[in-house]
Amino acid sequence: MQAPTELRARALQCLIEPDPSAKVAAVYAMAEASAEGACMPDPQAALSSSAAIPGRPEKPELVPPLQVGRRAMNTPEGRAMLIHALAHIEFNAINLALDAVWRFPGMPAAYYTDWLQVAREEAYHFSLLQAHLQRLGCSYGDFIAHDSLWEMVERTCGDVLARMALVPRTLEARGLDANPPLRAKLAQAGDKEAAAILDIILRDEIGHVEIGNRWYGFLCRQRGLELIPTYAALARQYRAPTPRGPFNLEARRQAGFTEDELAGLQGAATAIDG
Repeated sequence: MQAPTELRARALQCLIEPDPSAKVAAVYAMAEASAEGACMPDPQAALSSSAAIPGRPEKPELVPPLQVGRRAMNTPEGRAMLIHALAHIEFNAINLALDAVWRFPGMPAAYYTDWLQVAREEAYHFSLLQAHLQRLGCSYGDFIAHDSLWEMVERTCGDVLARMALVPRTLEARGLDANPPLRAKLAQAGDKEAAAILDIILRDEIGHVEIGNRWYGFLCRQRGLELIPTYAALARQYRAPTPRGPFNLEARRQAGFTEDELAGLQGAATAIDG
């Protein structure tokens, strides 16, 4: 199938691709075409698809989060299960970035190229984790996984403001908090390669959350809304989870969270834990 020359249509084509390797290759090709000026976004294009969204392989089997189980770091299989879980997060992250590109019309052109950048970097992360899984004698799809991240993508498909509020700056921001302790455990277990991959992921994810924060702020200003009360209302409306500490405050600051937002986050987490 010939790739579309319009960026949003091409992102949709990448999104419905079920094969992970083909999806990664298609995202790389789209990013290269965009950089060369051969694939530009049309913010007003009317797009739809009869194919399943997102395209996924038959494996991994998707189960409720509590059925995934804990991963023991002191065994090769336990580490492989953890790397597999991270690869699944990154595979979903490719899809959510592609969905952000194609689904929402009427945004500035920079919005679409920002989320294309996210898709390209998430594809790189997935490739790194898949290669490490293979060094451990496994592959993506060998273990079960859950679908919590994509469930919020589906809930927010009708409003780009809700999407920016509750996916990048809520669920993906939680990855900023989870990354350092996971990295420390993998390094302590002697998996230096996995620890180095998590360093790359944290570096890039700060930028991804910043993109979400920036476009959330843009949309709030465009609609005459206040950032903090609007976020609280959206979190209630869409049943977003309240993040629990400890928080990676420095990474969150780099990603554009204000001191007032961070104070509110810590206060809400303290109330739950108390």
